Amino acid sequence: MGIVQFARSPWGENVPIHIGWALIWVSAILGLAFLIGHAIWVRFAREEEFANSIPASVAAKIPNEVPRHSLVARLFHWVQAAAMLTLLVTAFFPIVGIKFAWVEIHWIAGLALIASIIFHIVHASFWLDFWSIWPDKIDITDAMNRSKLMRGQEAPKPRRFGKYPFENKMYHLTIVIAGLSSAITGGFMIFRVRTPFLTRNPYIFGDMTWGLMYVLHGLAGVGLIALIMSHVYFALRPEKLVITRSMVVGTLKKEQFLHEHDPERWDIGASDSSRAAGVGD
Repeated sequence: MGIVQFARSPWGENVPIHIGWALIWVSAILGLAFLIGHAIWVRFAREEEFANSIPASVAAKIPNEVPRHSLVARLFHWVQAAAMLTLLVTAFFPIVGIKFAWVEIHWIAGLALIASIIFHIVHASFWLDFWSIWPDKIDITDAMNRSKLMRGQEAPKPRRFGKYPFENKMYHLTIVIAGLSSAITGGFMIFRVRTPFLTRNPYIFGDMTWGLMYVLHGLAGVGLIALIMSHVYFALRPEKLVITRSMVVGTLKKEQFLHEHDPERWDIGASDSSRAAGVGD
């Protein structure tokens, strides 16, 4: 079975129709291999050492509970998580043999995902620290130094993180690409099903365009299998539970903040919870 499946159109064209379904298992196996490999690596890795220390006078001013995620941001996260999991179940369970009426559930969850993404873009742009989740020069330099240190080469120790570690930022970038690819193509594909608010029109694109759209939608979907597997894995790791807790209660423990984060790079006085106080907190 190939990566892309083709079919002959009524006009004799050889057009793509969907991805090869074996990619579902490829993504799941690669995701599982990553989880196992990471668990083994963590077991033998040394605790990371940082170059910069936090002065005692600064540490004394840090509250016991550091604001991290506003109520609105937390609600968005859990709504999006529910929508994505529903989409994956309704998309792939029927393919692997678990049959049920999935189409209506799928497009409703798809609309919920699209709405949550649009809301998040607006919310993050005007009420949150939009750039805190994107890699900066310090992140890239420190990542290169970490790589050298792991290989036994001489390199400066990395600085403490800002609000989000470099790995979180790169994961966010990857899932933005996969999520937007899935949401945009899925939004157009809604025109191919009957809904109460749109007139079904499968002819707005030609066969080749629809085929490419289905392939991109499928590739994004199978990519999300491995991405979500890794996200759940890290959320449940014992040393990361304090981070998971912050997505429930909105705050981070002082000890965790002082251990990994730099007050100069993460100004908790201008935290997302403070910025969003009038929007949901």
